[in-house]
Amino acid sequence: MSAAAAPKILIDAVTKTYHARRTVEALKRIDLGIPEGQFVCLLGPSGCGKSTLLRMIGGLDHPSGGEISIRARNAVSVPTATVFQSYNVFPWKTILANVRFGLEMHGTRGRAADTVARGWLKRMGLQDFADAYPPALSGGMLQRVAIARALAVEPEILLMDEPFAALDAQHRRIMQDELLALWQEDRRTVVFVTHSLDEAVLLGDRIVVMSARPGRVLADITVPFERPRRAEIRSDPRFAALEGEIWDLLRGEVDRAPATGGDA
Repeated sequence: MSAAAAPKILIDAVTKTYHARRTVEALKRIDLGIPEGQFVCLLGPSGCGKSTLLRMIGGLDHPSGGEISIRARNAVSVPTATVFQSYNVFPWKTILANVRFGLEMHGTRGRAADTVARGWLKRMGLQDFADAYPPALSGGMLQRVAIARALAVEPEILLMDEPFAALDAQHRRIMQDELLALWQEDRRTVVFVTHSLDEAVLLGDRIVVMSARPGRVLADITVPFERPRRAEIRSDPRFAALEGEIWDLLRGEVDRAPATGGDA
């Protein structure tokens, strides 16, 4: 395979098994290739290993078997940045300092870091809150801070682990629409974990449907709606039809999934 044709992310026969009080097989032979610039949603029941796979792509965990490789553009680029469901902002730092934090960790400091951070706060509609502290902001605003911090370092790949799950329905929809518009500006490679069929169909170029634990690829679906995509696509009958097709695939897997527990 030529370098030009090589996927940005290659997941080759990846398995994951945890050994604690009991042995848990979280993932079973995952094979995926993700091209540069694609928005991929990982969708599946609780406990199927979506978040585990995302953490392994980001280097926060390691496969028990198989390999994950990332084709970076150069040695100095930031390969991945992750946005978590829990925001992970520092309550003792101002909003500006929170966004600057990632830049400083990657060697950008002083006025340069300040300029980049303020630029991202403006893009996220938070420029008036630069000197505020996180307790003063709503959940939706804090998630904007987390996204700004991740994107400020210009990662080649943005990893998002159910970033809107903690928001109420109205703010979740607003954040989905904002992310859709933001992504369509630069077409960065994104891997996005979600439980929401609506969210996956709205945002994704491709939806990887995973089985109940041990997680395996149940289906790999290309979303047929053209780009740029608008939020109004939700009212298209084809949108509901695709949601229905995916739910038909998932229904039995949800019934088989553990009643409690995280997305191991």
